[in-house]
Amino acid sequence: MLRIYSQSLGCPKTRVDTERLLGSLGPVVTVDMPEQADLVFINTCAFIAPAVQESVQAVVEMIEDIGSLPGGKRPFLAVAGCLPGRYGIADLKAELPEVDLWLHTDDIGTWAEQLARALKLDPPASGRLLSTGPSYAWLKIGEGCRHNCSFCAIPSIRGKYTSEDADKLIMEASALVQDGVKELILVAQDVTAYGTDFGKDPRFLLEKLLSLEGLRRLRLLYLYPAGLTRDLLQFLKEAGKPFVPYFDMPLQHAHPDVLRRMGRPFSGNPQEAVDRIRDVFPGAALRTTMMVGFPGESDEHFRTLMDFVEKNRFHHMGVFAFQPEEGTEAASMPNQIDEDIKEERRDALMELQSSISEDILSAYAGQRMEVLVDESSDEWPGLYTGRTWFQAPDVDGLTYVSGPGVEKGAMVEADIVETREYDLIALA
Repeated sequence: MLRIYSQSLGCPKTRVDTERLLGSLGPVVTVDMPEQADLVFINTCAFIAPAVQESVQAVVEMIEDIGSLPGGKRPFLAVAGCLPGRYGIADLKAELPEVDLWLHTDDIGTWAEQLARALKLDPPASGRLLSTGPSYAWLKIGEGCRHNCSFCAIPSIRGKYTSEDADKLIMEASALVQDGVKELILVAQDVTAYGTDFGKDPRFLLEKLLSLEGLRRLRLLYLYPAGLTRDLLQFLKEAGKPFVPYFDMPLQHAHPDVLRRMGRPFSGNPQEAVDRIRDVFPGAALRTTMMVGFPGESDEHFRTLMDFVEKNRFHHMGVFAFQPEEGTEAASMPNQIDEDIKEERRDALMELQSSISEDILSAYAGQRMEVLVDESSDEWPGLYTGRTWFQAPDVDGLTYVSGPGVEKGAMVEADIVETREYDLIALA
């Protein structure tokens, strides 16, 4: 049986690519240490400069670790994903010849075949090896991006948007739910783009997923404002459970001048997008991401952003300082912002969001809510981490829960007994 040690860096889409690959290599066992493995697989991220540095460091450190194994026996090293997708295999081979196989993002569909040939394995079959535990799973529904934001390198790495085959997605989702997964989280660079490349819209897929027996939550991540039409929102409202009224809408900024220079597909008034959601879902949880320090962002632009965040009171918000990414239009724009100003603005926006989050969460104290239990906690025996309906894994806060029936993969009713800035404490 093939023994595999894997690292998946970056976003959930990368994790899904890794899980699908490992599940297609036949009978395998995952190991905790690279020296125990026959195959070391690293799936890289190269979205921004820090991610590139992290990916390169991970590969270099792995080369050093497996190169020093006693007896000269080292596992096969394969490196995949956005790093070769962004910089090309030829240049990376020259820089890091110790890597046995590079796998380009253009060839995701043949990764398993390439590895099977290299390792002399039987022809691969479809499958998936989950790494998220029994409670939830990501479901990647599209590849690439149909937008051309001036700060983003994704289209040059992953190509134009392509929807994944609906029948295959339903089969994959059905298998996950039958295996006990209670929450499916749909991800793509733009979930609202699903089906647009073959004359459909996301409802074509959603109506099939919503009918899966045993599915308790269906969550959608990465929703572009322009794609969240009133028709789509009304469809989701009428569908009801297991859809979760949690909307992750990366707005990036609030001032139209900045949004236009960013090349955002919705660059008019972002307030309209927020109001559209809350008109249909008054109690929705909204998550967004904002970027500060974009070239030409003035004090006035930043004040507009602060006022917008204070007014709209997002449940969750990530804030990023602009990074001038090589090969993007924004990297060569005039009026680049000093790093210290970027950090000051980021800190100010996060401080505001921290107080908003703490206030929003305090309103849940004393309520009884469903908590999906993900993992045991190291703090003390019997304590677990889980999530309410308005908490997505990896990006939002946690609910710490204990009590009868609390175990990995369980959905439990629990009383919220304490609230913090980003987390909840609950007793089942």
